[in-house]
Amino acid sequence: MKIFKKLSFSLLASMLTLSASSTVAFAANREIAVIVKSANSNFWQNVQKGAAASIKKAQGYTLSFQGPASESAIADQVNMVENAVNRKVAGIVLAASDADALIPSIKKAWEAKIPVVLIDSQISDSGKQYYQSFLSTDNEAAGALCAKELIAKVGKTGKIAIMSYVPGAGSEVGRVGGFTKYINANSKLKIIGPFYSQSQMATALNQTTDVLTSHPDLVGIFGANEPTAIGMARAVAQAGKAGKVTAIGFDGNQDEQGFIKDGTLHTIAVQDSYQMGFLGVKTLISVIEGKAVPKFVNTGVFMVNKKNIEQPEAKNVLY
Repeated sequence: MKIFKKLSFSLLASMLTLSASSTVAFAANREIAVIVKSANSNFWQNVQKGAAASIKKAQGYTLSFQGPASESAIADQVNMVENAVNRKVAGIVLAASDADALIPSIKKAWEAKIPVVLIDSQISDSGKQYYQSFLSTDNEAAGALCAKELIAKVGKTGKIAIMSYVPGAGSEVGRVGGFTKYINANSKLKIIGPFYSQSQMATALNQTTDVLTSHPDLVGIFGANEPTAIGMARAVAQAGKAGKVTAIGFDGNQDEQGFIKDGTLHTIAVQDSYQMGFLGVKTLISVIEGKAVPKFVNTGVFMVNKKNIEQPEAKNVLY
């Protein structure tokens, strides 16, 4: 089954705009700092590709790209944002690793008249005044789509497990929350977990192995981001449960595509990470130049399975 939801940038811009000219001065420094959750993931490297393509279309700007060694290294990301503020960059594109921990840093940027555009993960409501736009998958809706897909395959009774990543990350709260709400509202499936891998593939593998051993009657399992889904899928395959336990993953790198093709993963919900980087930089430059921008842009999600993985719509978002 193919589900594709993407709202156009122009449509959203006409629905909701926010003028940045009253709070952001045109910066002398022309550096756009893109700071993501980790520099080591294919997902974030695809964001970098989009950002690099976007900066080439702009005139007179330079791009820097940073991320901690792991998504759980929140203090390192805070330091990266504060360093960008201290060197007076033109603006910051940020994928916040924690909904609360990054707010003081974003506030410092706001006080320094350095615009911030968020991608991927939301921050808490108390920080909404400190950023100019947010571009992301609608994570709650995407989580619900994964739950709907799982119910369609396994039915409405039995045990399922949730393999999550970093607790408190905005995307995690929405994604796992949407999944859980849909399962509880539309089935009698018993949820085991969530278990938190800290976005470490090896941790997810070990946790999933333990879950499969402890619950041999498990009928389904959900891996909520790229490294978690890969570790989960490897554990399912190693346990001889491929095709027997319905596994739903998130994101779409080469490993996950392989697991779709061999039947270990039933479906992956793929975000358009390239567009997050491309539109994130484009939106930020619009803010810097005093143009109106939407407060929120839904960059969409595409549900990829064995039947549609070779279709153009899937290839456009896989990486």
